[in-house]
Amino acid sequence: MRCRVAAATFCLARRGPGIVSTAQYLDTGGVASKKPRILEDNKDMVWSLVPLVLFCIIIAGIASQCTFSPGGPTQGPIPSVDVDAALNYDAKELGFPIRNPGVPDGWTPNSGSRKIISGDGGGDSSTVGFITTSGRYIQLTQSNAEEFPLVSHVAGGQRFATGVETVGADTWNVFGGEGVESIWVTDVGDVRLLLTGAATPDEFRILAEKVGAAQPITP
Repeated sequence: MRCRVAAATFCLARRGPGIVSTAQYLDTGGVASKKPRILEDNKDMVWSLVPLVLFCIIIAGIASQCTFSPGGPTQGPIPSVDVDAALNYDAKELGFPIRNPGVPDGWTPNSGSRKIISGDGGGDSSTVGFITTSGRYIQLTQSNAEEFPLVSHVAGGQRFATGVETVGADTWNVFGGEGVESIWVTDVGDVRLLLTGAATPDEFRILAEKVGAAQPITP
């Protein structure tokens, strides 16, 4: 007997030399025929792709906030500080003369701060920083602290003198060393002037000359 199953099952039975066809309904108990496996898997596949799609959207959002620079990172805008106002304020508040060096055109004042140097020989300090035309940083600190406490405070540790530099009428003690930024210090009366940073020696000399020639600000 050969059977093909659909809603009803048709069977062909061979009896003798002829063929008698018989239609017979098979009761399956009300259970629908099972869908092919591939149709069951499609819904599962869609739900499994949802987290992947969300992840791709998040990555695309992050990538849209980034830019590609084939030449490497580029320098952003340099923060600007009103150095005249900062030094004028310090001249009023601190108990020692403050000078405004009047740096060259192209130097950008980008920072300013006041700090207290604690311990023996300590005192107050006023600092302003500049970005030079070469893109390097140099700072000027003016303080009534003694030389060695001031140098140790700025350097973050003990430093020894390695030479001297004469600029105009002033002699600057140089505190250097391998792998560290130079520190130049000179006395102007009871005030210490200190230069440090990653600037070139010529830029150190320019700032040393400017501040050495400047007159104290009148509060």
